[in-house]
Amino acid sequence: MTTPLICPSILASDFAKLGEEVRAITEAGADWVHIDVMDGHFVPNITIGPDVVKSLRPHSNLPFDCHLMISPVDAYLEAFKNAGADYISLHPEAGPHLHRSLKYIRQLGAKAGVVLNPATPVDILDWIMDDIDLVLVMSVNPGFGGQSFIDSQLRKIEVIRKKLDAVGHPAILQVDGGVNAQNAHLCVAAGATAMVAGTAVFKGGPSAYAQNIKQLKGL
Repeated sequence: MTTPLICPSILASDFAKLGEEVRAITEAGADWVHIDVMDGHFVPNITIGPDVVKSLRPHSNLPFDCHLMISPVDAYLEAFKNAGADYISLHPEAGPHLHRSLKYIRQLGAKAGVVLNPATPVDILDWIMDDIDLVLVMSVNPGFGGQSFIDSQLRKIEVIRKKLDAVGHPAILQVDGGVNAQNAHLCVAAGATAMVAGTAVFKGGPSAYAQNIKQLKGL
């Protein structure tokens, strides 16, 4: 079984010391830093914007994985790339022209990701396969941390894995929402290659981060 990339979501970190938290997960063995961007419109919560991403960039050399839960999204893509985002992921529902948005992310020099909510059909991938570097399966409804994993999304991961493998597509298949040490192996068995985890990484404080990440990796 492949060891997955672990992408701690700083949504679950101590916002009073974000820089320290990003350094701590970097030193603890995280693979990416996952940044949840929410606008209070597309999802019922407000988090952070490009200026915060820019301020965090000097604290880690890991890829910054920005999940944009904002609408309209196109006007902010360049700002997040300039702030230091390496991966920029967006929802099909967040703008009128998904294909154009994904191509624009790549033109900016970032990797492009598409995010599928629990009820978003996987068939949308058939028409954008050439324009994505990452597929993110939401295993909760987006907007809040600390939610419980929706088991039906394991089947969706399996379906997407078959789609990617059928054409030899190298896209990273990421899962986000309620991921913990008890279900991480199920996600990997279904075909996931990267997992976003918030509470499961940040519980116990900085001294526990390395062990929490190891558990998620199945080590």
